[in-house]
Amino acid sequence: MYARQGRKNMKAIVDCNSFYCACERLFKPALHGKPVVVLSNNDGCIVSRTDEAKALGIQMAGPYYQHRKEIEAHGVAVFSSNYHLYGDMSWRVMETLRRLSPSVEVYSVDECFLDLSGIDPQQLHAYALYLKQTTEEWTGIPVSIGVAPTKVLSKVANRLAKKDKAGTRGVMVLATAEAQREALLKTAVEDIWGVGGAYARKLRFFNINNGWDLRQMSEDWARKQLGGVVGVRLVRELRGEPCIDMKDPLQTKKMIATTRMFGKPVFELRELKEAVATYITRAAEKLRRQHCAARTLQVFVVVNDPAPSYEYKPSSSSAYITLPSATALTHTFIEYAMPLVEQLYRSGIRYIKAGVILGDIVPGDSVQFNLFEPPARLQEKQLMQVIDNVNFSMRNDMVKFAASGTRRDWKMRQELRSKRFTTRWEELFEVH
Repeated sequence: MYARQGRKNMKAIVDCNSFYCACERLFKPALHGKPVVVLSNNDGCIVSRTDEAKALGIQMAGPYYQHRKEIEAHGVAVFSSNYHLYGDMSWRVMETLRRLSPSVEVYSVDECFLDLSGIDPQQLHAYALYLKQTTEEWTGIPVSIGVAPTKVLSKVANRLAKKDKAGTRGVMVLATAEAQREALLKTAVEDIWGVGGAYARKLRFFNINNGWDLRQMSEDWARKQLGGVVGVRLVRELRGEPCIDMKDPLQTKKMIATTRMFGKPVFELRELKEAVATYITRAAEKLRRQHCAARTLQVFVVVNDPAPSYEYKPSSSSAYITLPSATALTHTFIEYAMPLVEQLYRSGIRYIKAGVILGDIVPGDSVQFNLFEPPARLQEKQLMQVIDNVNFSMRNDMVKFAASGTRRDWKMRQELRSKRFTTRWEELFEVH
């Protein structure tokens, strides 16, 4: 049954290995084979690490300050997150795969699903190796590939391929029932895509310890114990029955959010307003890129003020407004957001994060303009397009709204950031 099914429905997931670290190594060849870690916003936690760093016992998501001594003792290379570089390298990887495969669904900055249903089953492994080698040759980013009849099984295959890069050459194909059984027996329930910590503990309680155990459970059991239809879909996918379809890459987002931790605690209303205005600018740019408009705006702030100890116990609050009409104009969002910030602000409170969410998104060409508004208002869409084009070509927010400030002392720390080698003329990689 599985072999016949594999001929009709085969999916692959391509996953970049230690992606952030790989981007740093690409422009620093001396780091190949040496331990590297990349830190999160404000250089707080470790969010990417190479195999060499893992071998030293450096934990994923571990606070940087806790690992600092061993990092320095072993000469581990440390970098702040360089999102401009990572975003551009991600685009290059995805564009490469789009040229090699007819259907690509970008799942995250370092992962994408491919539809390989048209590939001869006997050629799946060779084709996956071709995808891997070509992607690495064209972009310099190492990848691992898992191939299987379903997305969940392809994630299982990919994980095993990454764990044994030497033995699998970074590629694993689960086209037969026996291959799937062997892979699931090696996969703990907590390592299955879609099984969170709480469900993993619950499954262990029922003596369900690996993917094969979970695959044997009935759909009625999954419906009762694993969240209804979501659990049923998971069990079916483990059995090789496709239930999670490839998504339309042009599908518009239902909401757009932009949020950041501050580089230092914020106490002043002015700084909070500047941060929110800056995040609105980012969100509105994303909105216009997908040719849409939004009807709702939400602003939220996160505080951490358990004085006098300053123990990390964050809490958040938010304010929400429905706009008179859908818009994609940055200054209109800012106009409505500033009273929301004033509503949320409390003097003397220690703010550590803020964000905005644009919701109720509709196609931009469906927004009806008011014929009685002055002509200048009707030309604002063109103004936004000009500002977006200038900022995209010149970078660094060459044109910005005054509400977003000029000093921006609250911006997140990136004290160990490398150069933005592929997106800034003044920081281009130099070959001597």
